[in-house]
Parts: sequence; structure tokens; C-alpha cells
Amino acid sequence: MTVQPSGTETRPASRLDRFFEISARGSTVGAEIRGGLVTFVAMAYIVILNPIILSSGTDVEGGTLPFGQVAAVTALTAGVMTILFGLVTRLPFAFAAGLGINSYLAVSVVGDVTWPEAMGLVLVNGLLIVLLAATGLRKLVFDAVPLQLKTAITVGIGLFIAFIGLVDARFVTATGTGSPPVGLGTGGSVATVPTLLFVVTLLLTAVLLVRKVRGAILIGLAAGTVLAILVEAIWDLGPRVEDEAIDPQGWGLTVPELPSSLVSIPDLGLVGQVSLGSFERIGALAATMLVFTLLFTNFFDAMGTFTGLSREAGLADSRGDFPRLKSALVVEGLGAVAGGATSSSSNTVFIESGAGIGEGARTGLANIVTGGLFLLAMFFTPITTIVPTEVASASLVIVGALMMAQIRHIDMNDFGVLLPVFLTIIVMPLTYSIANGIGAGFISWVVVQSLSGRARAISPLLWVVAAGFVVYFARGPVETLLG
Repeated sequence: MTVQPSGTETRPASRLDRFFEISARGSTVGAEIRGGLVTFVAMAYIVILNPIILSSGTDVEGGTLPFGQVAAVTALTAGVMTILFGLVTRLPFAFAAGLGINSYLAVSVVGDVTWPEAMGLVLVNGLLIVLLAATGLRKLVFDAVPLQLKTAITVGIGLFIAFIGLVDARFVTATGTGSPPVGLGTGGSVATVPTLLFVVTLLLTAVLLVRKVRGAILIGLAAGTVLAILVEAIWDLGPRVEDEAIDPQGWGLTVPELPSSLVSIPDLGLVGQVSLGSFERIGALAATMLVFTLLFTNFFDAMGTFTGLSREAGLADSRGDFPRLKSALVVEGLGAVAGGATSSSSNTVFIESGAGIGEGARTGLANIVTGGLFLLAMFFTPITTIVPTEVASASLVIVGALMMAQIRHIDMNDFGVLLPVFLTIIVMPLTYSIANGIGAGFISWVVVQSLSGRARAISPLLWVVAAGFVVYFARGPVETLLG
């Protein structure tokens, strides 16, 4: 029996509450539902973006993946893995196709091998991750990371999330020149209506958060979307890219207009289209190097994201561990297996889950909501296109700012700590990769600490991982040398 501070008795917690530990984590069912909804809204773009990325490549047989089929399996895999993770770990971390890996597959892998062969490599990568997690080796690596670097990973991911939001909203754009490589808006000014709506949504959400309004992020997203629909209805801005023509004033991935039809029947024809023929087509050595690259990216991207999200949710202990860590690492590996089996690319924990955490999500119940919405998205794909990327990006910047606050826990007086922390944080957004930032931090930590007379304090596993990252960063020359 629980007792309120006033001394009055309350009813025992429901089975749902006990299973997901909702009250124990200071949350409510309402907060979990809102958080799950916000996470889905922040992630829904993947149903559109993943097909764009994976359909952009041509395999050795000259074929490409059908957009509609990729959208269907993207939503299916994200929904199943998000629900599975929520049930097994009771954590509010949603899953979807990893952006780093899908881009790598489309640009660097497909073309040398077919789509089914590329998915076979993803599946092998996932099985290896599951094996490492099940044997406890992956957790040992997690435990070997110093707390300062774990905190730096959180901060770096916060900057990475914010940078993604700023780029997706075209508040920051590539200049096309060597210096500066990026600039403000279009032509040095924030002059487009979609980007201005991003700014409005960002400031509105910030004000709501300062005023401690419940559902601030969700209200901001909803208000920004309604405003965007009205703007599109009045000015008919249309897409930014259409038939290879570029209109700087247009919308990004999605145009905020009510769809003509709400329901579409998903085509799941890509499920099971997997082959291990790459080991024969390009040779065992070349295929193994591709798996190695996938493994490192998957392994450390997920580790960094887990660290950042668990600290942001207040679920990490003094060592940076969080509840059911081993189970989380195993299920994350299964995400790669599922992604390969469905041709949706490796599925992994998504940093956009921080949007739901910022809204109050603390348990796996939020994942049930997010995953259920992804499964519905298979049938209601047109609805996922209503929220424009520019509006959804505002929530990413908000979450990035919230995660940035974790830097206060790092003692910056020791330069042996400061440099690795700084490199971890800055390399992530600048290279658009969580794994790259972790690698830079690990290598610099080992080198600086060991040459400063602190070698005994470094875990032997950290030495091994740092050496692995050296090979990872030099994999181009290594492949050439071994080839």
C-alpha cells in the first residue's frame, strides 16, 4: 500500500504501473503517452527519409529499392523493435533505421554488391553484436569507459541532435566553399518561410518550457504544424526539390498539407530478401572489412546514444549504467538483425527519443505508444507527411539544449580530461557521426593519460577498443594494404 505525504492511503499500483515501474520513476501514464507521441512525431520523418536514402543507390544489377516498399518495411521494423525494446527493458528508447549506416550502405556498399547481399552483411553484423552482448563483452566495454567520457558522449549527442535540427530546418546550410563550410540560412540569411516557422516553433516551445507547461514540446509541434498547414494553403510553397529543380523557398522532406487519402496498403515484399552472396562476389576479406565497419558504427553509436538518453532521463547511476543494460544491448543487436531481414537497414536506438524524454517519458510504456504508431504508419503513410521537417526540427534543438546541460558534471580543470572530452563533444556534430566522436575521445584519452603517467588507471579493454578505433579510422588504407 502506498501512502501520500498527507498520510492518506491510495490504491495499490496497477499491473501496468508495476510492470513498467511508472510511479517508481516519478512518471504517469499520461506523461508516458505524451512522451511516446512526441518521440514518434520527432522520428516519423524516417519513414520518408530512409526510402529516399536507400533508393538513391544502384546495385551491381542496376536495380533500386521501390520507395513504397522501403517505407513500409521501415515503419514495420521500427514499430516491432521499439515495442520489443520497451517490453524487455522498460526503457523509453525508440528504434528505427540508423541514419549513419543506411547512408554508408547506399553510398559505399551497394554498387559493389546487390541490395539483398548488403542486407546480408547487416544481418551478420547484427548477429555479432548480439553475441558480444549475450556473452557480456559489450557491457564490459561499456563499463571500461570513464564516467567523464560517458558524460561527454551525452553532451556531444546533444550538440549532434541540435545540429541535425538546425541543418534539417535549413537554419544552417552548406556553403559549397572551403571556408566557411557552413553558413546561416540561404545566402547568409534566414529568409525562407519554412525556416522562419522553425524559429517560431523553437521559441514558442522554449517559452512553454520556461513557463513549465505540461506537454510543451508536443504543443509546440502541434502549433507549428497547424501554422505550417495554413501557410502552405495560402502561399502554396510546395517542395524544395521537385523533378531535379530546386526552389529555396520550398519545404524540405514533407509539404504540410492534408493528404487526399489517409489509408494505404503496405507492400512488405522486401521482407526476407537477404543473401550472403557478397562473400563470394567481392571476396571474404572485402566483405569482412565491410562487416567490421558496420559493427564499429553500430556498436558505438548505440552505446553513445544509450548513455546520453539514460542520463537525460535520470535513469543512469553514478557509473553511467542504467536498468537492464545487458538486455538493452542484446535487443539493440537484434535491431540490426531485424533491419537486415526486412531490407530496412540496421535498426538502432534513436537519439530523437530524447524528445519524448524531454516531454516526460521515463518507461517502456512510451515505447509501446511510439511503436504502435509506427505500425499504424504502415497503413497511414500519408499522415506522416503532414508534419514538416522544419517544425519537427525545433524539438531536436530543444532536446540538444537540455542534454548540453550535462556538461556541468565534468571537471574541466584537468587538461588530461578536458582534451578527450572536448574532442568527443566536437567531433560528433562536425563529422555527423556519434561513433567518430567516441573514437576520437577514446584514442586521445588513452594516449594523453598513458603518456602522463596514468597508464595503470586505464582499463585494458579501453586500450583494445582504442586500438580498434585506430584501425577503424584508417580502414581505407588498411583495406588497400590487405587487398
